[in-house]
Amino acid sequence: MRLEQNGRAGNAGPQRLPTPLATTIRGLELWLCPLAAPVDALTAFAATLSAAERSRAERFGTEALQVRYVVGRATLRMLLASALGLTPAAVPLRHGPRGRPEVALPRHVLDFNVSHTRDVALIAILCDAPASTRIGVDIEHLDRELGADRLARRYLTPRERADFAALPADARRRRFLRLWTCKEALSKATGDGLRAPMGQLDVAVGDGLRLVGGPPPYSPPDWRLEAVALSADYVATAALWSGAPGSDRYRDTPTIA
Repeated sequence: MRLEQNGRAGNAGPQRLPTPLATTIRGLELWLCPLAAPVDALTAFAATLSAAERSRAERFGTEALQVRYVVGRATLRMLLASALGLTPAAVPLRHGPRGRPEVALPRHVLDFNVSHTRDVALIAILCDAPASTRIGVDIEHLDRELGADRLARRYLTPRERADFAALPADARRRRFLRLWTCKEALSKATGDGLRAPMGQLDVAVGDGLRLVGGPPPYSPPDWRLEAVALSADYVATAALWSGAPGSDRYRDTPTIA
């Protein structure tokens, strides 16, 4: 990589460390991670990445995007290494079922998930969980302008839209972002991503967050949703899936990440 040759995008003053976040989900660690670093740290960060990761970083079109990727990936490796008792460079990452990133170890050792918004990442690490359990997370910046009324018609259920329509404009935008982080977290736990049936995932946001309806594998008894406690600038959700199947749908050939 040639990131060290021009440090403007990464020269963000003293390096800020990942911040642990509170959660009530047993075995779950949540970390809010800045995606900027001083230029003198970038070479060390890049050294923890695999050859494939360094190659991917070089393909990003701008230096700022390269820095975000390198810092985010190196931070993920650092946190996983701490949980696994390895060095960051030795963490065996791969793309598992449906392209979902995972460690190339028995699933019960840990599961993880990552979400980005602007210059921060939310990293979730679920340790010592049953092999049938997966975690998904999503984070959004609350001032994001996204045409909530238009998107609600496509991505919200009839019940969600009825509650949504009764809110004033800014509250509708915030409600949509909350529901979207729930649905994204659900879809990232399964690996479905945007292929998930977002408009059929019915989420209640009254007394806590709950999945109240959805087609398989989004069966409400198998899911737990938790709002992540963050500053007023962000909204984020963690989704715990306790019913991950062993069906052929989730048995794609793993590849090195």
